[in-house]
Amino acid sequence: MSTLRFKAVEEASKRVPSEVTVPGLPSEYYGKSVFNRTQMEKYLSKETVKTILEAIDQGTTLHREIADHVAAGMKMWATEMGATHYTHWFQPLTEGTAEKHDSFIDYANGLHGGVIERFSGKLLAQQEPDASSFPSGGIRNTFEARGYTAWDPSSPAFIMDGTLCIPTVFISYTGEALDYKTPLLKALSAVDKAAVEVCKLFYPEVKKVYSFLGWEQEYFLVDQALYSARPDLILTERTLMGHESAKNQQLEDHYFGAIPPRVAAFMRELEIEAYKYGIPLKTRHNEVAPNQFELAPIFGETNLAVDQNLLVMTLMHKIAAKHHFKVLLHEKPFAGINGSGKHNNWSLATDTGIGLFTPGKTANENLLFVTILVNTLVAVYKYNSLLKASIMSANNAHRLGANEAPPAIISVFLGKQISAVLDKIEYSSEDDDITVDELKEMKLGISHIPEVLIDNTDRNRTSPFAFTGNRFEFRAVGSSANCSSAMTALNSVVAAQLIDFKKEIDTKMEKGMQKEEAIFDTLRLYIKASKPIRFEGNNYSEEWKEEAAKRGLDCETSVPLIYDAYTSPESVEMFESIGVLNEKELHARNEVKWETYTKKIQIEARVLGDLCMNHIIPVATEYQSMLLDNLFKMRAVFDKEKADKLSKEDAVLIEEIADHIAAIKSNVDAMVDARKVANKLEDAREKAVAYHDTVCSYFDIIRYHVDKLELIVDNQMWTLPKYRELLFIS
Repeated sequence: MSTLRFKAVEEASKRVPSEVTVPGLPSEYYGKSVFNRTQMEKYLSKETVKTILEAIDQGTTLHREIADHVAAGMKMWATEMGATHYTHWFQPLTEGTAEKHDSFIDYANGLHGGVIERFSGKLLAQQEPDASSFPSGGIRNTFEARGYTAWDPSSPAFIMDGTLCIPTVFISYTGEALDYKTPLLKALSAVDKAAVEVCKLFYPEVKKVYSFLGWEQEYFLVDQALYSARPDLILTERTLMGHESAKNQQLEDHYFGAIPPRVAAFMRELEIEAYKYGIPLKTRHNEVAPNQFELAPIFGETNLAVDQNLLVMTLMHKIAAKHHFKVLLHEKPFAGINGSGKHNNWSLATDTGIGLFTPGKTANENLLFVTILVNTLVAVYKYNSLLKASIMSANNAHRLGANEAPPAIISVFLGKQISAVLDKIEYSSEDDDITVDELKEMKLGISHIPEVLIDNTDRNRTSPFAFTGNRFEFRAVGSSANCSSAMTALNSVVAAQLIDFKKEIDTKMEKGMQKEEAIFDTLRLYIKASKPIRFEGNNYSEEWKEEAAKRGLDCETSVPLIYDAYTSPESVEMFESIGVLNEKELHARNEVKWETYTKKIQIEARVLGDLCMNHIIPVATEYQSMLLDNLFKMRAVFDKEKADKLSKEDAVLIEEIADHIAAIKSNVDAMVDARKVANKLEDAREKAVAYHDTVCSYFDIIRYHVDKLELIVDNQMWTLPKYRELLFIS
């Protein structure tokens, strides 16, 4: 009997909701732990605040003397809040965050004096963490350790566990980006400049365009005790084996259902902590799969929204532990049910209040809306391979194309109304009005129910990039991902496309075309050219896969090969032309991606092999021995004919177990041999491809036989918590 498993199940079943102290209305403590504009006005001079806000809003340069003033006020606020240390909080190419804590203390009067708390502008603006052990893709050698973090004033500092955390970029000694934030900031600057130039064709007063992001974070919760009894969850964040529960999500009864009390307590405390950090969490609910949930904030500026998402993920892990839960952010922790995504709702808006993806009420507003929309379509069409690469990972590969997740083919869903508008433009003259229907009313025929307003577009849950009324929803992003990767690629390709569009308009106007005529002429060409990216149907169908290939869309499914899109000539030229990433940085990032992919598959292969040899085969063999013992006892008691009849089922099971054990052993051995061959390859790309092609191919085969044994072996003997236990204890 597996005492560890049953003890874990018993412990989990006895959990009760934790008490959560509610400090009051969110508005009373919102932003308490953040050095936001309110705190700046309290601790800094008016001139300093004005300078910082100009730097944030207008992109002006901050001088070092201003940093000294900010550091003094920031330290005063932080120490009053109980902080004793500070750190530069950055985003290396590990998908997570990093921090090195330093105390505020310094000598007061030389070596023989006491200490005082000191924090200068120099320490605020720049630090020098060791860069040698962070992934760099060959940009830095191990013996060349110097790297720099530099303060990002557009993302406010915050206090966590007594430490002042200062969001920063992370670059090498020679200036290359070693993080996710640096290229994101450059991409946001590029789309701002490019979109402003296009907006000025319609509204000359526009001076800035903001990129907005609203992320929807999906996640699973499992009881800590059950998690601790699953080595595969601990080491790989997903179950490498496990038969489906007889009941999982097929009744669709979990989706939007009543939130279990234990989970509600966790969610409540998470929201309280998030509000203290100025993170405007708005939505919480049960997702489709059992023990799967979602939270989402109000939309925010993209750079800040990315930082807030990373902070929320940290808070989720910390707070879950207090409630005896383990948060699983892996894209596919359980087979046979929905995986978890992080839908990135992306939009653009001007400093004058115009939503660039919001249909307008005037012809001019609608023409601007259509212009930005069509250019986005062209950008997604041109760079569909790159956008797919930006969301691809070893984890996300398990999710895409399965159980409601969009497939690994990038297409755009617009809906009937918007599609009709584009069709009209393609075949009409510039004199025709562009109109987008306002919200329609649907009468339900029930007297006490008000009319329902119908949006100008439906939803397509199978689409990876869907227009949803005033924004695009990039649904292919994975739940554990740093949103910066997708947002850097998306904002970059749109920026590059808007630059090309503006050049075309200028050229046509120089040749004598009127502005509106030039715009319509160009839009017609773009609408026709980008038609292959538009798809309104079922993205899961085999017909679509065939059709997508005919349309020239990227249908590659091998993760290592998908990454090649980053270093294609088109991508390199695009990134360099707008100043986001250079060729050296792009090649280095791919090296990191290939190495990360190889290491994740390598770890999974090792864990799978260990579990098979140390858990599964011994338990199956023990149960097989019990059956054999029973068979011999039958023959000792009964005559041969009766014994054979009574033990027939045991004999069949014994043979089945033997077959499954043999298959597991032979495939594990073959997987180990394939790993040894792959490990000898020096080239990072070749090694990643080898792991994908020759090591991964054994995972499903081995799992099949293990899962069959799970159904055969005595439940009391099985060592690992089963799906029915992991997914239905709350």
